[in-house]
Amino acid sequence: QVLLVESGGGLVQPGGSLTLSCAASGFSFRNYDMSWYRQAPGKARELVAYISSAGRRTNYADSVRGRFTISRDNAKNTVYLQMNSLKPEETAMYYCNTVWRGNNAWGQGTQVTVSS
Repeated sequence: QVLLVESGGGLVQPGGSLTLSCAASGFSFRNYDMSWYRQAPGKARELVAYISSAGRRTNYADSVRGRFTISRDNAKNTVYLQMNSLKPEETAMYYCNTVWRGNNAWGQGTQVTVSS
């Protein structure tokens, strides 16, 4: 059974930084691409960042490119999202994702609040 557990969210001031973590279990993590999504209240869930299984390829939403960095440690079955220069409009629940056997698998999410 796929299990994704996010952590690292919290309250941060505008311009601040946070690093999110997602611990994965129940599948061969090193063989799967991983992504981070976010969902703000009243809005659709959106893709923030993607990383390939070996970590060689990454991609970002235009709104975060240059400020966010996705990375992974296949020895620790963990994917990370380093977020810098955070903006109030990036307040959202952040979710870890993979596609396992053709189905989306999600964690429970971690809340990021950007406010002064």
